[in-house]
Amino acid sequence: MSRHVAIVTDSTAYLPPRAMERHGITAVPLTVVLGDRALEEGTEISTRSLAQALQKRRSVTTSRPSPQVFAETYRRIAASGADGIVSLHLSAELSGTYDAAVLAAREAPVPVRVVDTGMVAMALGFCALTAAETAAAGGTVDEAVTAAEKRAAGTSAHFYVDTLDYLRRGGRMGAAQALLGSALAVKPLLQLDGGRIELLEKVRTASRAIARLEELAAERAAGAEVDIAVHHLAAPDRAAALADRLRARVPGLADLHVSEVGAVIGAHTGPGLLGAVVSPR
Repeated sequence: MSRHVAIVTDSTAYLPPRAMERHGITAVPLTVVLGDRALEEGTEISTRSLAQALQKRRSVTTSRPSPQVFAETYRRIAASGADGIVSLHLSAELSGTYDAAVLAAREAPVPVRVVDTGMVAMALGFCALTAAETAAAGGTVDEAVTAAEKRAAGTSAHFYVDTLDYLRRGGRMGAAQALLGSALAVKPLLQLDGGRIELLEKVRTASRAIARLEELAAERAAGAEVDIAVHHLAAPDRAAALADRLRARVPGLADLHVSEVGAVIGAHTGPGLLGAVVSPR
């Protein structure tokens, strides 16, 4: 039985299924609570169903995986032959997922390093890919963690949303910032900063906000070999157009992923989300 370092992340990494299979990455699902139904992200609720629920102003909340789910995942991976696990998760400022993983790691049958990446979406996904590549090359748990943390430190994530109301309702943004944006009838640009979602700029129109999102991504990609991810929720045409423009503007582009975010992130951003993640290699 081969021994190896295994990589675990969570469903908010939004990694392409083929990439997860190729690198042997396991994603633990978060939960979306729609009315009185608890549904696993990625398998039991579609982004289309989520968008429809949000547009109808139905009650939508999210929930972390339980420590028991993490414990079962770690036991299963250890039984498959892993002698160490690196468990990389979305920002602890946004979710209790990291805390649940830490609790489970204490009882795991093999050493588990749990990492708060401070990231989300493919900003987290790129960290998981880097850790998996390091492990596949024979790296230790510590080496895989170091590689993932270095990738996280260089990665930026910017987002455009049609409204701040969903972030305010979900408690992921201060009420004062959200109300300011709504009162001025502006189109907000957000960034991940210190693991938190912060209001970066207020732009008057959607077209100008998306143009500014493109500028920010191009600036962060300048002079480096980078991977880029373009995310959206119920805005595929916007995402495809932005991806095409970035392909033309970024000479150091290695890989570009275009994907719709899942229900957990979508519940807090609402339809119309457009995001750009830039991650130097």
